[in-house]
Amino acid sequence: MALFVEVAKRKSFSQAAAALDMPVSSLSRRITQFEAAVGLRLLDRTTRKLALTAYGEAYLAEATRVVEEAQRSFDELVAQARGPSGLLKVAAPTDFWAVQHLPDIVSAFTERHEHLHVHLDLRTSQIDLVREDYDLAICTELPREASLIVRKIGSIEIGLFAAPAYLLAQGRPEHPADLGEHEVLLPVPAASATWRFSRGGETVSAVVGGRFSCNSLSIARRLAITGRGIAALSVIDVERDLHRGRLEPVLTDWLVPPMDVYIVTTSRLVPTKVRHFIDFLTQRLSTVFSEGPSLARWVAEEGSLDPIALKPRSRARV
Repeated sequence: MALFVEVAKRKSFSQAAAALDMPVSSLSRRITQFEAAVGLRLLDRTTRKLALTAYGEAYLAEATRVVEEAQRSFDELVAQARGPSGLLKVAAPTDFWAVQHLPDIVSAFTERHEHLHVHLDLRTSQIDLVREDYDLAICTELPREASLIVRKIGSIEIGLFAAPAYLLAQGRPEHPADLGEHEVLLPVPAASATWRFSRGGETVSAVVGGRFSCNSLSIARRLAITGRGIAALSVIDVERDLHRGRLEPVLTDWLVPPMDVYIVTTSRLVPTKVRHFIDFLTQRLSTVFSEGPSLARWVAEEGSLDPIALKPRSRARV
């Protein structure tokens, strides 16, 4: 049953065999014997792909539940004897906040659980948790697969920022509508996008665009620092740049939607090591986000921006 679930989830004998650390031929033979025992074909095999039959689809859901519960019971038994153990594979974004805080969180977690080894994989793109054999992912975008289990653990404040030199040369926008006259660094490969802003009970939408786009907040931050345009960045990422004068906030009286942070797993019945890590990570990141920098607080406390830079200039297209 467990072998069938592994093959069905990965839709590949070779990938399942690698995950199970057994020969492909042995795995294929065991599945064939299983199908012969029940008298039904569960998998359709061709030279190019592997697919579940109607019987396989119906059996997979129940088999997955049984296998996961059995694995969890085994993990609980081992954990009672010596605590969580084994390899924990975690995927995370390359954003500055993740690079800054996750190493300390993971180090503190492994100090509590000496039999655990944690592999932290930073990447910009979404991953396939099943095919790439990860225990969980930390992400800032909702996954496309509806079958995945998503848990929101916090939100990061987002603001608009630009280099002082850019604002002096191109002017400072006074209203979201003014962004149409500026070079805006987009997070998606498009010539333009519609952003939503709110202030009190007022909500407006503004069409923004620019010649640069990038799906990495770290690279977008660097482009903004070098004067390439206005970027929507997490406040926690640019705190140092604000204090050092490399970036200045733009349209501070308008709010933009925050960036939500999620933990994603393939099932609600996660092993003990995963459950312990999720609880620990949630607690630590919630503290980081709640005690992190606030743009409104920074503007109120600093009050030291160059008055020349703050003075609105006439609109100018880059």
